[in-house]
Amino acid sequence: MRRFLPAILLAACAGDAAPPPGAATPPASADDPCGASDYAGLVGANVAAVTLPASLNHRVVGPGTVVTMDYVPERLNVEVDADGVVTGLRCG
Repeated sequence: MRRFLPAILLAACAGDAAPPPGAATPPASADDPCGASDYAGLVGANVAAVTLPASLNHRVVGPGTVVTMDYVPERLNVEVDADGVVTGLRCG
């Protein structure tokens, strides 16, 4: 078993793996890397009534929500108010 471990580790390091089936492809626009403009119609809707694709990299940010400060251009931030109404969308 020990002699196969390095081969497994090397295989795990192989680059450019294909995305999993059904994964969202990043939008082509450099100005909108997360596709926020595609979801602009959600502004004003209650987030509880919204259905987003399971493959969409997103997070819902409300008042007082603790979030990491890392910037991920392909991640959609759905900003909501205290009542859960979508107030804005931004990448990051």
